[in-house]
Amino acid sequence: MKTYLAQRLGIAALTLFGMSLVIFVLLRLAPGDIVDILFSTGGYVNPSERVAIEKELGLDRPLWVQYVDWIRHLCVGDLGKSYRYDLPAWEIIRPLIPVTVELAVLSLIIAVLLGVPTGVISAVRQDTALDYALRVVSLAGLSMPSFWLAMVIILVLVAWIGWIPPVTYVSPWENFPLHAIQFLLPALAVGYRSSALMMRITRSALLEVMREDYIRTARAKGQAEKTVIWSHALKNAILPVVTVIGIEFAFLIGGLVVTETVFNLPGVARFLVQAISWRDYPIVQNLVMFIAVVVILSNLTVDMLYGVLDPRVRYGG
Repeated sequence: MKTYLAQRLGIAALTLFGMSLVIFVLLRLAPGDIVDILFSTGGYVNPSERVAIEKELGLDRPLWVQYVDWIRHLCVGDLGKSYRYDLPAWEIIRPLIPVTVELAVLSLIIAVLLGVPTGVISAVRQDTALDYALRVVSLAGLSMPSFWLAMVIILVLVAWIGWIPPVTYVSPWENFPLHAIQFLLPALAVGYRSSALMMRITRSALLEVMREDYIRTARAKGQAEKTVIWSHALKNAILPVVTVIGIEFAFLIGGLVVTETVFNLPGVARFLVQAISWRDYPIVQNLVMFIAVVVILSNLTVDMLYGVLDPRVRYGG
């Protein structure tokens, strides 16, 4: 187990190093930088002022020096200073993370609560009217973009109830009921799409497991059908579902750009797009690294859960 964990942590470190190189290089390959954007907005270019700004921001140094300097500061917890806001990057990023994490966790909870039970029901009632209905609902969830569903929810609330969610972020410390509603609506829109995927994965995995010999043996011994399904079949069919849950959580951390925009939530994904448009290198680099860390930790957690959920999985060392 220790050997396996050390190997995975080593791979994670190499992956983060590769990601840092890709992020750094791709940002510099994009046409224009913060200085170009500032002068294009002002409508004039003063060469001396341009050189002064580039020197102040450190953009006049060789690229490898800029990269080494970024990694060196990152290792000691210094995320640098935002080019656009002239503030420490951490002060800008810190309030964004809880918003996105809360929305992602709430969406994932809704997805699991909807997707896994309906997948089990669909598998148990295979080829019945209920099975076909649930499969249609899941197919609709996979077909509809979550941001489109979010806009439909807002339109329905306005047309039927005459109420619209808050257009500005409401802290849970200010008004918790309003905060809960503000996050519940986008979480339902996003969670529905994820639940559709989990429902289909659960159904497929459970149908495959239910054809195994030990399931027939459990039934032959007279065990209750609920026990056979929930204690034996689902326990052995849950590994693909756990994998999907880990992947979905990692996707939600960085893939909620439009949903956060529709509901005007100040999250990581929405702000990342704005930072890219301004070529705010410190903000973009650190936000993308944060997303990469979440993806790696999600995959590592899923791998560790395999050994807990399925005793057949064994790690060497």
